[in-house]
Amino acid sequence: MKLYLKKSHYNTILTHCTAGLPNESCGLLAGTEEDEEITVTKVYLLTNVDASREHFSMDPKEQLAALKDARANGYKIIGNFHSHPESPSRPSEEDKRLAFDPTIEYLILSLMEEGNPVLKAFGIDKEKNVTIHEIEITE
Repeated sequence: MKLYLKKSHYNTILTHCTAGLPNESCGLLAGTEEDEEITVTKVYLLTNVDASREHFSMDPKEQLAALKDARANGYKIIGNFHSHPESPSRPSEEDKRLAFDPTIEYLILSLMEEGNPVLKAFGIDKEKNVTIHEIEITE
């Protein structure tokens, strides 16, 4: 699986997550999927209603609005993202436990090393097995 993310979308995610420090930030990704390639077409910046540095919960009203907007524009929700302010960009046990949809991408942006953000994409199956997926940042 390969995920294509425009540089502008990456910067939007980075800015949102940096602004949310010291807490985790989160959002949804809309786009298209064909064969083993996913293209992100829109990033939805959502509120972490938990306001926590160790976990997140997306605002349900914002989630619904994002879903409706994506559908209205002919896209589907293809993934979500959240930040790890103080840990590496890999799914925590809680991330795996809460990964209910094995068909979407889970992106994690680590901000633990100032000036060196690390974004990674993962697939998490029903058995909670984690697979790293390639991300290509495009212009």
